[in-house]
Amino acid sequence: MKKLFALIALVTSFTFAGAAIGQDKPAATPDKPAATAQPAAAPAAAAPQATAAAPKCGDKGFDCNKGDVAWMMTSTAFVLLMTVPGLALFYAGMVRGKNALSTVMQSFSIFCVIAVLWVIYGYSVAFTAGNPFWGSLDKLFMLGEDPTTAVAATFSKGQYLPDFVYCMFQLTFAAITVALIAGGYGERFKFSSMIIFSILWFTFAYLPIAHMVWYWDGPDAYTTAKAAEEAGTHAGFLFQKGALDFAGGTVVHVNSGIAALVCALMLGKRNGYGKVSMAPHSVMMTAIGTGMLWMGWFGFNAGSALEATGAAGLAFFNTLFGVAVAGVAWTLTEWIVKGKPSLLGICSGIVTGLVAITPAAGFVGPIGAFFTCAVAGVVCFFAVTKVKAWLGYDDSLDTFGVHCIGGIVGSLGTGLFVNPKFGGTGVYDYVANKVGDFDAMAQMVSQLWDISVTLVWSGGVAFVIMLVLKFTIGIRASDEAQEEGLDLADHGEKAYNH
Repeated sequence: MKKLFALIALVTSFTFAGAAIGQDKPAATPDKPAATAQPAAAPAAAAPQATAAAPKCGDKGFDCNKGDVAWMMTSTAFVLLMTVPGLALFYAGMVRGKNALSTVMQSFSIFCVIAVLWVIYGYSVAFTAGNPFWGSLDKLFMLGEDPTTAVAATFSKGQYLPDFVYCMFQLTFAAITVALIAGGYGERFKFSSMIIFSILWFTFAYLPIAHMVWYWDGPDAYTTAKAAEEAGTHAGFLFQKGALDFAGGTVVHVNSGIAALVCALMLGKRNGYGKVSMAPHSVMMTAIGTGMLWMGWFGFNAGSALEATGAAGLAFFNTLFGVAVAGVAWTLTEWIVKGKPSLLGICSGIVTGLVAITPAAGFVGPIGAFFTCAVAGVVCFFAVTKVKAWLGYDDSLDTFGVHCIGGIVGSLGTGLFVNPKFGGTGVYDYVANKVGDFDAMAQMVSQLWDISVTLVWSGGVAFVIMLVLKFTIGIRASDEAQEEGLDLADHGEKAYNH
């Protein structure tokens, strides 16, 4: 039976690869992967010439700056550090010792599986033109791409990145998003079912949300209002709605957080939950993971500027300042409510700040970072300590309470504090080549569209997948496996041999 599960996962992975062989080679298009912002006056950009050949690095008017390329490769390595080993250690320290190794295995295996699928079909589906909800299969296995000259758009006209570099940068985002869900189902999800869930959720939840929020044609397409209007026929749905998500507040955090809650509810509580001690076996390990996450997050947020510019500097600033604010806010709240500040608490506050500042990093000034992260630190503290207990669900490592709730706070904070009156950047109009007039109400409506669609789409997809798996191969580890620990039950080894 285990061989059957492995075969299913393998067949699912390579089904899309087979499609590449069966398709005619597509005509060359000037499509460019999405960046993470959009102009104020136009919801999306249109290609300046639909029949033009794709630009290449070195072409006249299409420059790949060596500093930008170096920064993006560095940022990609930083984001890799966030998952392998940052998230793995962060999560592993919070589970019981008998499940520590299996928790690390989840992060490592998910990253590897999603990395493979990303190159086979994920990048193509997320970051090529198709319809507002789903891209095309034009870049399966990166076919048709010149490895050294193909380019992806940045936020500046005439400035590009090598497409292979941008593909790897976005790969790390996709992989950590799926891995984050593990915090909701920790210590009780069958490994085989977990892998199949990860493949299916990545395909039918992450890729559509990433496409809806981040896909556009790039700034060079913005020549006239008519050209911008034309691009609305194939830009992402939420991008067209005007949603702002600099580095993944909804695409990464709300997306994974709501899926984690669905998994936790469908799996049920861990055996003995509320009756036996389930205290973290190593808060020190979690603290080490927290430090790695914060370090890697500079690539996550500042890298999302796609260039080594002032926008990257602003995101870098906010990723340090705003996160510290959230750490203070969580710790002070815990100190008042519980009487003592804890290391686990400040670690949770730091991660909450990282989540909340993610959508806002390149859009808000110090005031926006301060209030967004302070609110997130307090709200998420109560979400994981009071609301979870009140509702009685077992979100093992508080992925919903930190990532989903924190992502929502961050997304709303982005809409509020991007306003230049509060020190924000405003929203750039690439047609007029200036910051556009800011409409506060319209921007908040756009953010609510982004949050609502992500919650419904991701939660719905997760529910359907879990339902199908539950009534076919099963999703919950047996009572015996949970008692023994998933380290031995699933992997035949232990984290600690003493």
